[in-house]
Amino acid sequence: MTKESPAAGAQAQAPGVEPLRDIRERLERKLAACIRTGKIILSSGKETDFYFDGRLVSLEQEGSVLIAELFLEEARRRGIQAMGGLTSGADPITSATGVLAYQRGVPLKLFYVRKAAKEHGMQKRIEGPALERGLKTAIVDDVLTTGASLLQTRDALRDEAGVKVTDAFIIIDREEGGRERLEAEGIAVTPLFRRRDFMPGTGK
Repeated sequence: MTKESPAAGAQAQAPGVEPLRDIRERLERKLAACIRTGKIILSSGKETDFYFDGRLVSLEQEGSVLIAELFLEEARRRGIQAMGGLTSGADPITSATGVLAYQRGVPLKLFYVRKAAKEHGMQKRIEGPALERGLKTAIVDDVLTTGASLLQTRDALRDEAGVKVTDAFIIIDREEGGRERLEAEGIAVTPLFRRRDFMPGTGK
């Protein structure tokens, strides 16, 4: 019998071969290391006892790939054709998922939405290739709290591009009312993890 070469062994561990369950477990460990508890004031002024800095994972090489693997799987499952979100929390998530989609041969349009239109150039608020009406579109973010920023993104896409948002993909749902608010607006919410996964007994 021919002995397997190191290259063949490395190929067996290539991206996309690893079971999604193992990818979830690896990502969960990374996320857990970035979570802080105790009284914390968010940028919205809302007080929380559960804080997660998503960029510590989404801007880390391995973390970005793990997130992209899981988000791309959700996009396939839900038939998503376009994906993006409000800058800047959604930017690394969008880019990593887009690169992986290209490598896997999955068509996926990408965009990001500015908080306000540029005051120069084309004064665009939505950046990226033109989005056609009718595309099944998902908005993404690292954390879901009240849902306000995601609805702001939805409004921009609807008003400026005529695009209807059908889905929201989130890394962590804080379980503080945002999911219910989005679902009331007709947006299906898919979080990779929820607060209860890291603080058992605290979720709804």
